[in-house]
Amino acid sequence: MESTTEVHVESARIQKQIENHLGLSGDSLLFEFRKLDNKVRLDLITVNPRHHQSFLFHTEVGYDRVDTLRKMWDYVQSYKEKESPYTVQWMARGDKELNTSYFRARNMYEALDKLYFGRDMNTITVFSVVLNPVS
Repeated sequence: MESTTEVHVESARIQKQIENHLGLSGDSLLFEFRKLDNKVRLDLITVNPRHHQSFLFHTEVGYDRVDTLRKMWDYVQSYKEKESPYTVQWMARGDKELNTSYFRARNMYEALDKLYFGRDMNTITVFSVVLNPVS
């Protein structure tokens, strides 16, 4: 079993790899860990700096924090080849501005799940979900 210090160092190293690969700073990328039965769930969340809304990037489940981060690192390196690109146009309740967000997902329902993650569905109105052509 790794020592606590080694686990923290390895966790920080993998998180930095993920940030660098995605080109996002620590302010725009949140790593939310929580216990799930005898496992650890990691929700990787992005925060858009323009409209300050957060969205789910991806979820992984592992045996411990480092295992879950390693699975996330594997996903981040290959998600563009495995998932389709979607553009979602939406407006938050009370706003007057139409927003555009981009997601990678297996299907449009998963893209919408990422948009609505952690919020009441009545707080956002979706105007369109478009599967983008792959070049």
